[in-house]
Amino acid sequence: MDRLDAMRVLLAVVDSGSLSAGSRKLNAPLPSVSRKVADLERYLGANLIIRTSRNLQLTDAGRDYVEAARKIIADVEEVERRASGEYQTPRGLLTITMPIEFGHRYVLPIALDFMNRHPEVTLNILSIDRTVHLVNEQVDVAIRLGELVDSSLYAVKAGEFRLLTCASPAYLERRGTPQHPSELAGHDGIMFHNRSFFWNFEIDGAPFEVMPRNRIEVTTAANCVVAARHGAGIARLFDYQVPEEMASGALVQILKDYDGDPKPIHIVYSRQGLLALKVRTFIDWVLPRLRAACGNYGDVPSAE
Repeated sequence: MDRLDAMRVLLAVVDSGSLSAGSRKLNAPLPSVSRKVADLERYLGANLIIRTSRNLQLTDAGRDYVEAARKIIADVEEVERRASGEYQTPRGLLTITMPIEFGHRYVLPIALDFMNRHPEVTLNILSIDRTVHLVNEQVDVAIRLGELVDSSLYAVKAGEFRLLTCASPAYLERRGTPQHPSELAGHDGIMFHNRSFFWNFEIDGAPFEVMPRNRIEVTTAANCVVAARHGAGIARLFDYQVPEEMASGALVQILKDYDGDPKPIHIVYSRQGLLALKVRTFIDWVLPRLRAACGNYGDVPSAE
């Protein structure tokens, strides 16, 4: 029995929550995954997991073994990186996760330039609108929008973004420019499907809720932008979704004083032992470029 391989299989099963999910993560047959876990338990003479019809739970012995196995695998991988020269030259697979729209627009071009600059690095891009567990899902770097909740990770701020209330000049000329969020109740809103139709603002530090008239529902920010440009109503969009429209005046910001504070953009990574050169080099590459791309957010024309 290859014990390191069995450890990796066990960790995949535990992190995925079930034998079947672990087999999918490993792209391995379920019987093979189940057999390797069972062989490991026989070798140790202890039950590591309790199997149920829906999920699995770790035994006390299993919790201790999984904790030790994580450290062993991490140590082996670091030794392998050292031996392969990963700390001398950026090389190997670099896995990056990023929000779909923001990543496509801003991060991916920077990452591709990095790959072209470093021919021994290959990229695995995970465009996902959810928080990815970096260690469990073996991700090197994450781009995250908004406040961070996991204090165990390292993070560096790369910029800010804002939520804007905006409309086309044609709509505002036709319907008038609201001066207070309460006036939105008498205006047409471009709403996102399967989201609350209440819009939240901040007035004197207190939350304020209002519901515009629902004239049109969309499922993507791109459709929302098109509808707003065509004067279909007032929209709420992040500034990184409409930089060209704001710069050209196709859309203008309204109710600027009520949209709340900007939110941070972070580059996030975990660190176990030495930081691989490919990760450190990528962070050094993307940070100034992302800051430059995000530098003018929030400084957009507004309707008086």
